[in-house]
Amino acid sequence: MMRKLSSLRRDDRGAAIIELAIVAPVLALLTIGVVDMSNGFATKLKLEQASQRAIEKIMQTTGNGTAEDTIIAEAAHQADVPVENVTVTYRLECDGTVQDDPEGECLETQQTAKWVTVTVNDQYEPLFAMQLFKFSGLESDGTYHISAKAGMRTQ
Repeated sequence: MMRKLSSLRRDDRGAAIIELAIVAPVLALLTIGVVDMSNGFATKLKLEQASQRAIEKIMQTTGNGTAEDTIIAEAAHQADVPVENVTVTYRLECDGTVQDDPEGECLETQQTAKWVTVTVNDQYEPLFAMQLFKFSGLESDGTYHISAKAGMRTQ
């Protein structure tokens, strides 16, 4: 009996399977984490591309609406988000100072700069919304709020 036990102690067959059984869950979690991060990054990239594409349409209008309506519709369509998730803001600067009224006018002696900014917001729900990662920006509803912004000087 002792001889059989001592032979088992020296037998290392199956050790690789046991090691794999210990390491496999860690590798699976790492893979899931990489996929989750990649999907989140792809969502952010989609929003950025949509806001930039909408900015390209700044001077294009249709006979049916204003330039702002065109920008909002384009960004919402490209990002596949509702139009409520797209905002267009205007800014007026007189000699580098931001004015309260973007529709106002600067003095003739001041340098005028008009800007338009498109912001697209969306939520990303990871595959595994673990509350342990609250420090990473995970909201209480289990999603990450993602925003992309693009701007352009129009004058």
